[in-house]
Amino acid sequence: MKVGLMGVRLKIILNLYMKKSIGFQLVLGGLSVLSAGEVSAISPHSGWGMWEKWGDQGDGTFFNPIIPADYSDIDCIRVGDDYYAISSTFQFSPGMTLLHSKDLVNWEIVTNIVEDLTSIGPELNWTNMNRYGRGIWAGTLRHHDGRFYLFFGTPDEGFFTTSSPTPEGPWEPLTSLLPEAGWDDCTAMWDDDGRAYFIGTNFADGYKTYLFEMASDAKSIDFSSRLLVNEGNRREASKILKKDSSYYLIFSEYKGHGRYVMAKRASSITGPYDEERQLMYPCVEDYEPNQGGIVEGKDGKWYFLTHHGKGDWSGRIVSLLPVEWKDGWPLMGKITADDSIGKMSWDGTIPAVGGNGCRIATTDHFDGKEISPQWQWNYQPREDKYSLTERPGWLRLKAFRPLKPNNLKSAGNTLTQRSFRTPSNTVTTKLDISGMADGQRCGLCHFSISNAGIGIVAEGDRRNIEYRENDSISHLSPVDTDDIWLRTEWGLDGIATFSYSLDGHEFISFGSPYQMRWGHYRGDRIGIYCFNDNSDSGYVDVDYLIYDNDR
Repeated sequence: MKVGLMGVRLKIILNLYMKKSIGFQLVLGGLSVLSAGEVSAISPHSGWGMWEKWGDQGDGTFFNPIIPADYSDIDCIRVGDDYYAISSTFQFSPGMTLLHSKDLVNWEIVTNIVEDLTSIGPELNWTNMNRYGRGIWAGTLRHHDGRFYLFFGTPDEGFFTTSSPTPEGPWEPLTSLLPEAGWDDCTAMWDDDGRAYFIGTNFADGYKTYLFEMASDAKSIDFSSRLLVNEGNRREASKILKKDSSYYLIFSEYKGHGRYVMAKRASSITGPYDEERQLMYPCVEDYEPNQGGIVEGKDGKWYFLTHHGKGDWSGRIVSLLPVEWKDGWPLMGKITADDSIGKMSWDGTIPAVGGNGCRIATTDHFDGKEISPQWQWNYQPREDKYSLTERPGWLRLKAFRPLKPNNLKSAGNTLTQRSFRTPSNTVTTKLDISGMADGQRCGLCHFSISNAGIGIVAEGDRRNIEYRENDSISHLSPVDTDDIWLRTEWGLDGIATFSYSLDGHEFISFGSPYQMRWGHYRGDRIGIYCFNDNSDSGYVDVDYLIYDNDR
């Protein structure tokens, strides 16, 4: 199996270098001895995804990506000395992740803002599970008059808003702004005179972007006030920005050779937006950085926190680019002397010092009274089927029937978090399976448009370890212990291998290598699942999940 796995990894590396025509002879010459990690060590960015270094380098500099995980549709603001960002979450609950940073490079999760997805619509509940690739799309975070505001859209249910006096919440119940399908990627602004405006794109009608007057409390928009400010070329990802006396409508567009950043400029927020300029190249080889938030740093310089819009198994990861104001336009990335459009920049100086106390959490010992914010359920969970209090220090997952038998994507209460694309990743969880009932399945999985995992199935009095890939079961092996440790490991290539242990020390390889995948606009996630095809009975207790990588 080890030989087969290395063959798969080398094939992926060769394909990558053949496509890019970079360093192929060097890689080929070392084919028999180079691993994926060793190939990427030749250069920190010798090919997309093959980075040995990322984020804060500990010397005042950073390498992109700063977050090599699926924090898509990022937006960013600064409030005093603090930066806040949001990331779309689609059907995962709670929705819309809120992050905090002191320096724009090191981030931590504050909360997930939308607690109850059923306030958006019933299709996002565990009873329906009918919004893969949909649900909460891109949003905008704003701070006005001492209050935080979130605006976002779903492609089926329309635009929503909520607000809170603090990032931690409590956030108000959602208010529907426009209950109509076919809209996306909204933004908002309070102008200097206190008047409020909302901008949204009707992708269902030729990507027409409209400006609306909005109530000062942001709880309603005047649809009759709509003013067309942009359209065509799949233009979306709008952000409105004012600098000095000019208004900038920042957006991305697609013309068949990649998605890139554009801007329109006007002397009034209502336009006319007659001036237009391209701000970045498509940067196709760098997976199209194109959507994010432009923010003025504490150092007086400007920055663009952006996702890479073309996703792969790691999702749409996040990079930080400098912004240079040139001739009154905000150009992103690296600007050469003979060029006036930005390109991808892979390194930089951290905008502030002393911010490295922020770190995105991954490991969890389930000691709290609530699910930690790095976790999100696949759809709104069934509340009576999990508990952190019935056995303190453990997460109890209670099994119930999936909507389709033995179908992980139709099973409620699968708990997930984002997978990172770093050189070395090891995720280990300890389960107590003594409470399992006949027909129950539970375990550790990778979860996206496809899925794979290692777990346990109870059949009568027997319990077997099983490997599952896209709901096909193989590699059964009997187990007669109550405690079991499950593990998945992967590197920069995104090929996961599974193993189990009966004592927490010696791990036995199990199943087949699994290539993580991109789908439903999402990258891979790790997950803990529990369901029962036969009845709503049985449970599994999760002691911890430890996520080790290279940070």
